[in-house]
Amino acid sequence: MGLFTRDIKTMDDLFVHQLQDIYYAEKQLVKALPKMAEKANDNQLKQGFLGHLEQTKGHVTRLEQVFQMHGIAPKAVTCPAIDGIIEEADEVTGEVADKQVLDAALINAAQAAEHYEITRYGTLVTWAKRLGRNDCAAVLQKTLDEEKATDKKLTQLAESGINLKAAS
Repeated sequence: MGLFTRDIKTMDDLFVHQLQDIYYAEKQLVKALPKMAEKANDNQLKQGFLGHLEQTKGHVTRLEQVFQMHGIAPKAVTCPAIDGIIEEADEVTGEVADKQVLDAALINAAQAAEHYEITRYGTLVTWAKRLGRNDCAAVLQKTLDEEKATDKKLTQLAESGINLKAAS
């Protein structure tokens, strides 16, 4: 089912499609985060990626909970956006020889994924409320809050030294 196909007829259909989209994205990030941690040179960054990996596994579980609450089986649909973000991150980080610059590139890649997730979860929370599914909205809000906190941590890491070291 594509985003703008005849399969999406109602707001509920759209909500479910976006759940499936972010479910796919989270599962892809579970695969990508260990690779990013392995590439990271800064220990705080490496530990941040590993910590977020565990959190992301929890996001997958929460999404499965929302699917169940909504009365449907968990199902992923391909998300070209997250595939592109991950592919770009692999390309850029594969081209960086300087370890400090590589860490800055990894933060940039991670924040691109975080911003995508923040956008999706923010929309899903709003739509869940509009559909009268405050129970689903509350679960999705927990993940949205965690994604925003992760983005803030990445910014702090970048601004507290990683970008400065990369620019030297």
